[in-house]
Amino acid sequence: MPELPEVAALTSFVAENGGGQKVSKVSVSALGLLATVEPAPAALVGATLTATTRHGKFLDFQFSPSSSRQADRPIHLVLFLARAGWLRWSDALSSVMPKMGGPIAMRLWFENGSGFDLTEAGSRKSMTLWLVKDPLQVPGVAALGPDALTLTLEQFADLMARSPSRVKNVITDQRSLAGIGNAYSDEILHTAMVSPFAVAKKLTDDAVARLYASMRSVLITASSRLEGQEAARLKGEKRSGMRVHGMFGLPCPVCGDTVAQVEFADKSLQYCPTCQTGGRKLADRGMSRLLT
Repeated sequence: MPELPEVAALTSFVAENGGGQKVSKVSVSALGLLATVEPAPAALVGATLTATTRHGKFLDFQFSPSSSRQADRPIHLVLFLARAGWLRWSDALSSVMPKMGGPIAMRLWFENGSGFDLTEAGSRKSMTLWLVKDPLQVPGVAALGPDALTLTLEQFADLMARSPSRVKNVITDQRSLAGIGNAYSDEILHTAMVSPFAVAKKLTDDAVARLYASMRSVLITASSRLEGQEAARLKGEKRSGMRVHGMFGLPCPVCGDTVAQVEFADKSLQYCPTCQTGGRKLADRGMSRLLT
């Protein structure tokens, strides 16, 4: 799933390549993609891409209509890529209309011939798109907690102190902290030398400070590495920067111990026993107790 660094890089890439361009055509070919009725996708035709931003893991593309009437406010295309969604850019986008139910969920053309496809791999379709006049009309955006890169240490410490949940769950709960998902949370916890199953409110002040510093360091480093990359290269660049996530069975780059994992129904987490859990392996199947 794209997280804060990838979403930030995608918004920058689209701004650089599509900013100031006028939409010539839009085709939505996945019935479950669009979560809003008005404005209709056709309302984007003739509008100009004037701004791009992100809200946590949501992308927000602002299109300003050609009319200068007060009632014609900009339209925000808000996109949640979910686990398997992606934006595929082309400087010379195919003129062919995508087939209903095919691999392309939406195709948007600009007048200069460029544009992008929205695609989603697999049979489970969770990618969602909203067309709204205000991003806060999107329930997921309205419910977001503070952004992971704008939170102060004091605010972060207060968040930890108030939560009885596992620390990994806290930092990936978008209502508490926006932008971090499964992959970067593994990296942050490993860098901070904190167990993913540690209870947030029981962390020492030192552990909280390490976790906060690691969160900023991991996200800023990843964002810097991805900045300026083409959209097609972002997934590969993300994987290349991982130290423990997705590295089950490989040596930890810090201590050389074997990276372990805990599997859940629809995902898994990876960690280093030596760096994070005092050399002990966490019980699998989502159980929080340690094996003895």
